[in-house]
Amino acid sequence: MDERIEKQLAFALEIDKVKNVFRQTHLSENGRNENDAEHSWHMAVMAYLLKEYANEKIDIGKVMLMCLIHDIVEIDAGDTYAYDTAGLQTQKAREDAAKERIFSILPEDQREELIALFDEFEDYETAESRFAHAMDNIQPLLLNNSNNGGDWREHHVTAEQVYKRQSKTKLGSRKLFEITDHIIQENIKKGNLEKKQL
Repeated sequence: MDERIEKQLAFALEIDKVKNVFRQTHLSENGRNENDAEHSWHMAVMAYLLKEYANEKIDIGKVMLMCLIHDIVEIDAGDTYAYDTAGLQTQKAREDAAKERIFSILPEDQREELIALFDEFEDYETAESRFAHAMDNIQPLLLNNSNNGGDWREHHVTAEQVYKRQSKTKLGSRKLFEITDHIIQENIKKGNLEKKQL
């Protein structure tokens, strides 16, 4: 086996570990915690289905690949819960180190390509990255809503925290932010999201 394909297959096997990184979000119908592979797959399919609602013209293949690779770094860095303020402070450093190790398994050209795509997603500056982030925001929101806000209630998440996380969704899709706003408001009414006392 030549060195190039050996590296590619080694990477393919390495990313299987994403299936063992579990998130705080539960599967629909009050299922178990979802893993990063399920989250990424779900986002990619949703991106394709919802592409007509992107604010700008997008390369949907690029968006889908961003969705599929964006959490590979969590093999080393672990999942950082969206509302974990302490974890969020060290997230970038942990993920940068993981990015270098994991993508370096690949041949140099593919390493550079996937690191560039990962960085583009993180930088939030292109139409594709903004729409991919909208998927990253709305996917767990839909699951949490389907579970009657169970994860929000368990972690005592406030409506303000959810709005802060979801605020950039409108940069990728104004239409999906309208849906997001409706879901948040419904969960406030149901008492699933706490309102911060001023």
